[in-house]
Amino acid sequence: MTEQATTTSAGYRSIWTELRDVAFTQAWVKADGVSTRYVEAGPKDAPAIVMLHGTGGHWETFVSNLGPLSKHFRCVAVDMVGSGFSEKPDYDYEIAVYVRHVAAIMDELGVEKASLMGTSLGSWVAARFALTHPDRTEKLVLMSPAGLIATAGNMARVRAERTRAVENPDWDSIKAIFENLIAEERNRIPDMIALRQAIYRLPKTREVIDHVLILQDAEVRERNLLTEEEWAAIEAPALVIASGKDHNEYRSTARQVAGIIPNAEVLEMPHVRHWPHFEDPDTFNAAVLGFLQGR
Repeated sequence: MTEQATTTSAGYRSIWTELRDVAFTQAWVKADGVSTRYVEAGPKDAPAIVMLHGTGGHWETFVSNLGPLSKHFRCVAVDMVGSGFSEKPDYDYEIAVYVRHVAAIMDELGVEKASLMGTSLGSWVAARFALTHPDRTEKLVLMSPAGLIATAGNMARVRAERTRAVENPDWDSIKAIFENLIAEERNRIPDMIALRQAIYRLPKTREVIDHVLILQDAEVRERNLLTEEEWAAIEAPALVIASGKDHNEYRSTARQVAGIIPNAEVLEMPHVRHWPHFEDPDTFNAAVLGFLQGR
C-alpha cells in the first residue's frame, strides 16, 4: 500500500481531509418510523449507490469513497437502524429489520433502484435485500461479507469487544475495535475513534446494545443466515472483496459466496483487514468504478 493511499500529501489523514472538497449533504429522514441519519453526494439523477456499514457502525466508514464515486453516482450512505446517530428503537435488529429500513430509506429519498455496497453486516443486509427486492437491486459490492457461516469464536469476540466498549467507552476500548477493522496503525485515525466514542457514549446506545448484537446469538444468527441456495439465487452481478488480513471467517465467506453467486467476481486485496474501502481507497474506488460502470 502506498503512502498516498493512506495519508494526505501533508502526512495527515482525517475524516475532513477526505471530505473537504466533496459536495455532500447530511440530513435525517423518517424511514420505517426511524429517524435516520444519512449523507448524500452526487447528482440526484445519476444511478444510485446505497452504502451500508457494519455492526455498530456509521456512514463515515465511507468518507474515502464518497468523493470519487459521487462524480459518477448518487451516493447515499446511511446510519442503519439502531446505529450511529440514527434512532434506536427498543426491538431486536435482525436482518429483515435492516432490509425493511433500507427499503424505506430508498422510498423516502425517491431511489427506485440502486447498487448496494456493504461492509460485513452491511453486505449481509445487501445480499438479503437483493433476494427480497431483486427489481430494486442493480449490482452488489460485498466487503468482508457475513451471512453464510458463523463461528462461535467470532460471535463471542464481536459481542465481548462491542459490549466492553459501550460499557466503558474510554479511548483504549474504542481504539481496540479498530485493531480488528484496520490493519495499519496509521489508518486508525483519531477522529474516527473519537466519533465512535461519541456514539458509544450515547445513553441510548448502551440501552440497545443487546438489540444491536442480537445476531451474535447462535440461534438468532442461524435463522438469519442465507443458505447456499439463496446465495445462488442472487441475480444481481456482485463484486466481492477478499481482504487478506481479515479474520478467517470473513476471508472464507468472501471466497465461498463469490463462488456461489452466479455472476460474481473477486477483488483480492491481501494487505487490508475488515475495511478495505477505507484502508486502500485508491485500489478500491478504481475497481468499484470499473465494476459498476461495466468496464
